[in-house]
This record gives sequence, structure tokens and C-alpha cells, in this order.
Amino acid sequence: MTAKKITLDGNQAAAYIAHKTNEVIAIYPITPASPMGELSDEWSAQGKKNIWGGVPEIIEMQSEGGASGAVHGAVQAGALTTTFTASQGLLLMIPNMYKIAGELSPVVIHVAARSLAAQALSIFGDHSDVMATRSTGFAMLASGSVQEAMDLALISHAAILRGHLPFVHFFDGFRTSHELMKVELVDDDVIRSMIDSDDLIAHRQRAMTPDRPVLRGTSQNPDVYFQGRETVNPWYEKLPGVVQDCMDQFARLTGRQYRLFDYFGATDAEKVIIIMGSGAEAVEETVEDLLTGGEKVGLLRVRLYRPFSVEHLLETLPATVNSIAVLDRCKEPGAAGEPLYK
Repeated sequence: MTAKKITLDGNQAAAYIAHKTNEVIAIYPITPASPMGELSDEWSAQGKKNIWGGVPEIIEMQSEGGASGAVHGAVQAGALTTTFTASQGLLLMIPNMYKIAGELSPVVIHVAARSLAAQALSIFGDHSDVMATRSTGFAMLASGSVQEAMDLALISHAAILRGHLPFVHFFDGFRTSHELMKVELVDDDVIRSMIDSDDLIAHRQRAMTPDRPVLRGTSQNPDVYFQGRETVNPWYEKLPGVVQDCMDQFARLTGRQYRLFDYFGATDAEKVIIIMGSGAEAVEETVEDLLTGGEKVGLLRVRLYRPFSVEHLLETLPATVNSIAVLDRCKEPGAAGEPLYK
């Protein structure tokens, strides 16, 4: 069956998947992520349903901090829930992100990545906001095009249930969020196939309810607290494999194959650029042109940034490489290098 093609932008692509795969969507607008919340609100007002036949409930909060708090509460009650944000809005979510990740809760936050206000404010895209969340415990998955924004959004929503960890799924603000592109629409059958019913049932069974009382959110002394933090390690060790399994299943369903790290270039490349996000498209065109002249160059796209799998990186990188340039899209003043480089 030929996939339906449709013209849309990155915000529409991510919002489409989010609306299909969630029951509660908490929103608060911020440029350039606002259209994702606006579209979700519009679709629910029109009675458009998710893949289970329900209309997602839209909750507009007083701030991004409130939106993340609503998401935290909803996921603890056993709902499938998501939100959208960018820049300063994402920073306001950080306190709740630590709680969500610490409790191994399946949530996806879709981010149209944008610069942070420093010496001045800028509404345009870089990775300053998402990099500020890299220690929260959220997995981080990067899309570099409108098609990827749709595809990796679905892979994120599948992986949170299988891997028991929350995700930040991000794409570059304006460059991808507002880019119009003809893409292959992921239909409901594919979405249903990706969301495992057993994983969903397991999530429901972890819901806080008087029928199955549990204790969460305690105060602990240092001797117990540090041990509790270490207990999550196995989930992070397994997650790269879980994400790749989801990517492989998606490829079987659609024909579009993604990997944690995707390489393009000479098999015997000596010089490689490592990059994450929409900039990879320009680098790929450059590499393609240089290859025609016999240059031994390549491009390595980073898709799963957290947890970072060194094993998968080394498997993807040609053994002949002797020079690597890492292109970050944010500034970390005072550090030995920017986040992706490190």
C-alpha cells in the first residue's frame, strides 16, 4: 500500500503523532513551539480521536512549569500524556523533569529547540535549551527534518513504554519547526503497531490508585538516596537497544530506516563531521559533492544523544578516521568544550 503524502511543517508533524498517541496534553504557548499546542487544541475541539478512539483532553496551564506539573500528575495517574515547549519554557520544566525521570515515567516532551535569553533574547533555533536538560535523566532524540519529526516522534512514544524512561524529542526551531515539506504520513495502523499493548497495560498498572496503594515521593537520607539513584542504571543501559529495536520495527512497517548514529560518506573516510539536527542536511550535500572529487570524508548524524552509546558510535564510525570535527549548536561558557563535543 502506497503511503499518503501530505505537505506540512515540523510542528504539525510532531503534533500529529502526539495527538494520536496521548490522552492528556498539557499546553502553554512559546515561540516557536506554539503551533503544536494550538493544533492539538484545535483537533480536540473538532473531536478528532487518538488511535484508541478517545479525544485527547487539552489542559492549558498558567505557565510551562504548570504544564510539566500537569503532565507529571497525569502520568502518575496512568494516563498517556505529553507537552510541547522551547527555550525558557523548557527551563521552567526542569524541576518536574527530574521527578518524572526519577520515577521512570513514560512521557515525551516535544521541543522546537531555541536559543536561551543571555546577553539578549533570540527566538531562533539552537540547542541551548535542550542541552540545559541533559542531566535530568530524560532520553534525548534529535530530528533533522520534517519527515524525521513525524517518524522519530512516533519512535519516542513507542520507546517510552518499552524502555520505562521519558524522552525529549527535539528538532530545530524555525529551521525544522516551520519548514514546509512533503512527507509520507504515518497512518493509524502503523501507529497502533508501534505502541505495544502489553507495555501500555504495564503502564496502567503502575498508576497511583487507592486500589493498589504505593508510596512515592518520600524524603530519604544520603545513605539510602544515593543507592536509589543508582537503581535506575539498568534502564539507561538497555535504552539504546530499545530505541534501535523501535527504529527497526518502524523500518519494517514503513521502509524508512533510522539508527542511533547514521553515517554517510566514504567507507574509508579519514575526515568526519559529527553533527545533530537540521544542519546534517547541508553537511550531507557537501560531503556528497566532495566524494565526487575523491575526498575521503564523511558525516555522522547523532540521533540518540542521551543515553549516549559509545558502543554504537564506534560501530558506525569508519576505522580509517583520523580527524573528527564536532559541530555543536550552543555555547557552554567556561567548559572545555561544548556538550556534543564532550
